[in-house]
Amino acid sequence: MSTPTKKKSRLREKYLTVAVPALVKRLDLKNIMQVPRLDKIVVNVGAGKATQDAKILDEAVNMVRDITGQKPVITRAKKAISNFKLKQNQAIGCKVTLRGDRMWEFLDRLISITIPRIRDFRGLSRKCLDGRGNYTLGIKEQIVFIEVDRDKVSHIGGLDICICTQSGSDQGTLALLEELGMPFRK
Repeated sequence: MSTPTKKKSRLREKYLTVAVPALVKRLDLKNIMQVPRLDKIVVNVGAGKATQDAKILDEAVNMVRDITGQKPVITRAKKAISNFKLKQNQAIGCKVTLRGDRMWEFLDRLISITIPRIRDFRGLSRKCLDGRGNYTLGIKEQIVFIEVDRDKVSHIGGLDICICTQSGSDQGTLALLEELGMPFRK
């Protein structure tokens, strides 16, 4: 009896077969272990209006679960801020950290399906890097994801997607994301 083989992601296959050799040549690397690689993807939703209406937070949690396929963690306020009517330890958002196969599948759907659906899209900015090899992308409307049912959405909000790499430099991260097919501005 043979064991079933694990199906690899389409984007992971592209990374291993096309991107790694191209990055070795492009970045002039001596060792294949120096090639930048993806570490994790963090999807974060801040539901600031959840302080007045708890239903908004439940909707955000369900939306993130539908988009990523993983149960999100509730984020809580660290400090009380009276101007925002915010108490310490109050639920104000949710986040998911994706690794492994779910990370590759999510990034593949993001690049090939979701980003082209953004209204008035002219390309992603190359300036959203933090200096340590992480790229952060903000999406203003969650309805660009095909997993979100527009009829069930009562509050249109945005989300942040942070793509963390093990390159350690902005140059390596940009090269990696370009090889994976991220549509950057020219």
